[in-house]
Amino acid sequence: MNNKQNLHTHTTYADGKDTPEELVLKAIEKNLASIGFSEHSYLCYSTYPNQLTVNKMERYKREIRELKRKYKGKIDIFCGLEYDFYSDVDTNGFDYLIGSVHYLDCNGDILTFDRGLKETCDYVRENFGSSGLTFAKKYFETVACLAERKKIDIIGHFDLITKTNEVGKIIDTSDKQYLDLGYEAIHSLKGKIPFFEVNTGAISRGYRSLPYPQIEFLKEFGKCGFGAVITSDCHDKNFIDDHFEEAKELLLAAGFASKYILTDGGFEEVGL
Repeated sequence: MNNKQNLHTHTTYADGKDTPEELVLKAIEKNLASIGFSEHSYLCYSTYPNQLTVNKMERYKREIRELKRKYKGKIDIFCGLEYDFYSDVDTNGFDYLIGSVHYLDCNGDILTFDRGLKETCDYVRENFGSSGLTFAKKYFETVACLAERKKIDIIGHFDLITKTNEVGKIIDTSDKQYLDLGYEAIHSLKGKIPFFEVNTGAISRGYRSLPYPQIEFLKEFGKCGFGAVITSDCHDKNFIDDHFEEAKELLLAAGFASKYILTDGGFEEVGL
């Protein structure tokens, strides 16, 4: 059975390079059984000009519904949303929500850390006194509260703060204090959010050599009974299934035997 699926994709409705239909056609070409769209939710704090405003969100949902009808029998299509912690939008009418933290409250200012290496280093210096551990503490405390915001289905890129870490070494990811912060967040979300993603997007964009999250967190997710979803956080149709094999191997190494895919009947467990 073909259970190849990507639920984390972005389009020209926000910061993706391709239209929804272009992504659907690429997914069919790459033999995906299904695709889910998860555009970024509108965030008033964002300085990014092309955002999913309320009016655009209605057009987005309508277009995905139309594509679902148009390509019925060729590929299954789902309409989701990547809901940012600091967002405040109506999430009714979506098939699923990915909950993510891209911004932090820095002394009352809601500021993004999800940038390149120099910008991230500047961010940590200016807001956390150059302490990677203090930065991580604030981040994981925020992630731990995701379930208080909305009914989230999937935890997005759990350790996103390490995007540039392989080069920048902003955080010592082997430090027990750092790992304990992540473990605490995982335990806080246990029983509140059912799934987490193994996200390959940072590999495609040249930041990391392995998917999020690191294997220690993967193992803890497994111990706590979370289900795994494999995604590519696709902003470019050419990377729609990029590095899925690496994600599968990482899950197997962490002791997982299965992943979850979304179907018309809900999430279903399938073997790796």
